[in-house]
Amino acid sequence: MAGKELAALLGRETIKGEVMTDEALSKHTSLRIGGPVAAMVFPEDPVSLKNLLSAAAEDDIPVFVIGAGTNLLVTDERIDGIAVSLEAFDRLSVTEEAEDDVTVFAGAGLQLWRLVNFAKEKGYSGIEALAGIPGSLGGAVFMNAGSFGVEIKDVLVSITVMNRYGKIAPLAAGNLRFSYRRSNLPEGMVILGASIRLKKSDPSEVEAKVNECLRKKRLTQPLGEASAGCVFKNPEGENAGRLIDLAGCKGMRAGGAEVSGMHANYFINKGNATCKDFIELMDRVREKVKEKSGITLEPEIKIIGKNLN
Repeated sequence: MAGKELAALLGRETIKGEVMTDEALSKHTSLRIGGPVAAMVFPEDPVSLKNLLSAAAEDDIPVFVIGAGTNLLVTDERIDGIAVSLEAFDRLSVTEEAEDDVTVFAGAGLQLWRLVNFAKEKGYSGIEALAGIPGSLGGAVFMNAGSFGVEIKDVLVSITVMNRYGKIAPLAAGNLRFSYRRSNLPEGMVILGASIRLKKSDPSEVEAKVNECLRKKRLTQPLGEASAGCVFKNPEGENAGRLIDLAGCKGMRAGGAEVSGMHANYFINKGNATCKDFIELMDRVREKVKEKSGITLEPEIKIIGKNLN
């Protein structure tokens, strides 16, 4: 992608919001790994996002949404494309209220903890188990985030999406064919927001459930470390962390990346890890687990590289 081509696209008056060029994505991922991207854009509103996506599509410039940077492993090499942050898309409101439940709309850029806290304060039940999951609502929907047997799909009514040409459309949750850690979102779609349905309950009961979920996670997960959350999906009927532990991988290192001693399915950046280190550690752990249990683990984290996979 030519510099002049990118400058012309980002210089349009119809695209409002902060623009960073050659920005290190390590500054924007929870794992603190990632090389520079040609441009990182923070659109202020849906119109600016629409203009950005449609202009990039016309010029065949690759675009990807980085969300809150959790659950991501980004290549060390320069990415010749545009990273988009939807942090300005953080609207949160009750859109419909019935006797026993409410429908809440949340923007894709809203931090998940803010949504959980909102529900806790209002006494809305249904997402207590999602407490402690980092990231934005858009990422949670895209990955069908879940914990303690509860997934985002369980409360989702619909989402609003924008395609790569800027067209906005609603999608009912039933059309997304949710599966484990997967939303099956149509290719090229960007999530703008989601409507979820929650049950009215006693605020003190909701708070107690949220606090208990957080307590359990603090005891079993390295929440204060630089990680991307769970690295591998749980195989059907099994637990990836348990399999990794049984294979003797806790504490295993590759460069600056280490398998957590607290939770084996969390890999930690000990301060200077690279994407290459992380991939090497993933490969070694997968081989060990395969040798021990005969099970091949599948990545849960999304890996972004040269081809924006």
